[in-house]
Amino acid sequence: QVQLVESGGGLVQSGGSLRLSCAASGRTFSNYNMGWFRQAPGKEREFVAAITRVAFSTYYADSVKSRFTISRDNGKNTVYLQMNSLKPEDTAVYYCAARSSVGGYSPLSYNYWGQGTQVTVSS
Repeated sequence: QVQLVESGGGLVQSGGSLRLSCAASGRTFSNYNMGWFRQAPGKEREFVAAITRVAFSTYYADSVKSRFTISRDNGKNTVYLQMNSLKPEDTAVYYCAARSSVGGYSPLSYNYWGQGTQVTVSS
């Protein structure tokens, strides 16, 4: 089992920045590929960004590319999501997720999830 706890959400004005953190415990963090997803009210959960466990290769949804940056610190068992130039449409609950497999952006491919952290961007 891997336990994931997100933090860093909050209320920010349009154009502002936030840094989300996801602390992992349980099994060896470096064995897992990590992802961030978000879910807005009335919408499906969608992929935001992912980072691989070894090469630290990164992948982004087109809607956040060049504004968001995912990173990880295997020594601290933590994955981060730096969000810049935030827009009202970025408002959602953001979830951290872990998987041992690779490939694809479906949330169904992730085995472990955090409880989520709310991000609200005001216009």
